[in-house]
Amino acid sequence: MVARAALDIAIKTLPLYAHRFSPKKFTLPQLFTCLVLKQFFKTDYRGIAAILTDSPALASAIGLKVIPHYTTIQKSAQRLLNLSSTNSLLKATIEAALRKRRTVKVAALNATGLESGHISPYFYKTRLNGQKSRKWTHFTRWPKLAIIVDVDNHLIDSVYPTRGPGRDSTHFKDILNRLPPNIDVKHIVADAGYDAEDNHIYAREILGIKTIIPPKVGRAPRRFPKKRYRRMMKLHFAAKTYRKRWQVETVFSMIKRNLGYCLYGKSQQSQNCEMFLLAITHNILIVLFFLFVKELFYRAEKLYKHEMSANYVL
Repeated sequence: MVARAALDIAIKTLPLYAHRFSPKKFTLPQLFTCLVLKQFFKTDYRGIAAILTDSPALASAIGLKVIPHYTTIQKSAQRLLNLSSTNSLLKATIEAALRKRRTVKVAALNATGLESGHISPYFYKTRLNGQKSRKWTHFTRWPKLAIIVDVDNHLIDSVYPTRGPGRDSTHFKDILNRLPPNIDVKHIVADAGYDAEDNHIYAREILGIKTIIPPKVGRAPRRFPKKRYRRMMKLHFAAKTYRKRWQVETVFSMIKRNLGYCLYGKSQQSQNCEMFLLAITHNILIVLFFLFVKELFYRAEKLYKHEMSANYVL
């Protein structure tokens, strides 16, 4: 089901081939489906090639007559998971889930860190308890995934891969600019890490999105901010709407439990591609859930009509 859903979305979004003189052994939608399956099975490029080899039914569901080499899948990730293709694929998953609805009442924004190595948390904790004088430079920089989530259905509307540590407010404008143009976001909620007057001005006056961010950066709790929108947040804070911000933490939990929190890529570019793939695969799973719920309602309605007709005959 995951393979067929990914293939259906890719066929609607991607061209069949990258070039008219390509070998035409595999289509771009087929290679994208292999990437989604790689993320779904929490494996690497060699692992998904082995899984497809051992699962003829899975390969036939994608339409593969020959299993691609793992290097072919790896090179296709660099071609398919760029910014323009990722935005198109995210937009296709959102349209598949929302159908005709294009309004997002409340969206939540936050960022989380991911692992870039394969060291077990137990070994790292044991090393820290040993009180070694030398610090690990391996953990001074790490992949950081920022997302905007629709709090009503946990769909990811925008993705921005970056590096940590760093201030969250620096990527606020960039991730808002990556929202699909056909999606109308009414409110966006974020924690105090995004508190900045420039962010309020950009979202409210340029994009027309109402921001709800607690003004807790750089001021004492009892003093009122001098800037217009930060002062408005202090005086008239929409606490009821802000409580929905925790839905973005739920999405982070879903991603890390279902798809993993460790990236296999070593370079920053490959890690960014994997973070894009995490978001797209998560949306595909949400689309499958909607289809499952729709099928349940259809069967329940059919059973109800059958019982009503039987009672009428009796």
